[in-house]
Amino acid sequence: MAMKKGLFIVFEGPDRSGKSTQVRLLSDWLIKNRLKTVLTREPGGARISEAIRNILLDPKNKISPLTELLLYEAARAQHTADIILPALKAGKTVISDRFTMATTAYQGYGRKLDLKTVEALNRIATAGIKPDLTVVFTMPDSEFFKRGKNLKSDRMERQDTAFRLRVNKAYAVLAGRPGSFRVDATGTVEDIHAAITSKLAAKFNIK
Repeated sequence: MAMKKGLFIVFEGPDRSGKSTQVRLLSDWLIKNRLKTVLTREPGGARISEAIRNILLDPKNKISPLTELLLYEAARAQHTADIILPALKAGKTVISDRFTMATTAYQGYGRKLDLKTVEALNRIATAGIKPDLTVVFTMPDSEFFKRGKNLKSDRMERQDTAFRLRVNKAYAVLAGRPGSFRVDATGTVEDIHAAITSKLAAKFNIK
């Protein structure tokens, strides 16, 4: 597929929604379609961003909501500069496991920080770039609680039920934003992958 610049595809959704599995499957599919692909994640991706990730997710750290927000944005700024922008300028397809929508969901809705502030910092940290497509995984609260029953691995997954419920509801709202493609996370791995690749093939003429 001839492109003047690369495609930027983001996967979003609450913990245990299955998005990370679909990220890997899509990467394999794009590579089979001979597209140069960069697979990355947030927080993380760049060396400094990965160091910040370790701070953010360490359950031993007590971090205030505002500090948390600023750390996420700092990691994103470095990630954008070091990984995303160079790859897009080189005509590569970038797939990121989370991006700005995650900050809106977790720090905006989850932490109840001012949404305008969160969105403004998102724009600054990304130099204004936006995904060409955001694949958003959503699921009913009953499935959300079922999958999250034993979440205890990192600091964000250890947040209380009310916080995590706000995040799940946030994604249901944010999935309606322009440029987003809502995916029912309760579907099978195969059906979800087929729906995503069909959407990409139609939207970006990938054959």
